[in-house]
Amino acid sequence: QVQLVESGGGLVQAGGSLRLSCAASGRTFSLYTMAWFRRALGKEREFVAAIHWSGGSTYYTDSVKGRFTISRDNAKNTVYLQMSSLKPEDTAVYYCAASRGAIRVGAREYDYWGQGTQVTVSS
Repeated sequence: QVQLVESGGGLVQAGGSLRLSCAASGRTFSLYTMAWFRRALGKEREFVAAIHWSGGSTYYTDSVKGRFTISRDNAKNTVYLQMSSLKPEDTAVYYCAASRGAIRVGAREYDYWGQGTQVTVSS
């Protein structure tokens, strides 16, 4: 069982930066591939980024490549999403998720989810 708690969301102007954190409970965090998803108002949840349990590989959706960076600190049981050059279209509730195994982009592949943190980017 893994419990996930996101933090770091807020209101930021376009072009600004935010860093989201996701703290995980349990002693097996290092065995989980971690991902960030987001859901904008009126839209379906979409994949944003993921990092393999080994930390050796990452994957991003095209719209955030070069702007967002996912990282993890297994000693702190935490995964991060550094977001830069934010755009109004990045406005959404951001969720972290955990899965055993390889990086996948489908939400159904992830077993554990946090409650989400709101990110609002003003123009």
